[in-house]
Amino acid sequence: MNGTTFDALAAAKALREAGFEDRQAEGVAGVVRSGRDGLATKADIAMLRAELDTGLAAVRADLYRALWIQTGTIAGIIVAASGFVVAAVKLL
Repeated sequence: MNGTTFDALAAAKALREAGFEDRQAEGVAGVVRSGRDGLATKADIAMLRAELDTGLAAVRADLYRALWIQTGTIAGIIVAASGFVVAAVKLL
């Protein structure tokens, strides 16, 4: 996921120069490196946003389609009910 690199060797060297022992420096550098591997980059977020936008557009289209179908169904029911009312009035 992460588009940037982490130089664990350089980090361990800097930690040794700061007074860490070899095992400590290598351990800290390893932990930082493994923590960075799970981070998302701006490109990762942009790609996810594009995927979500595409998915939302599809969902929105499905909702509009369902609304049109419901509108047509309701209009049909109203027309049929009106026909029954007219027929009932004529029979009276």
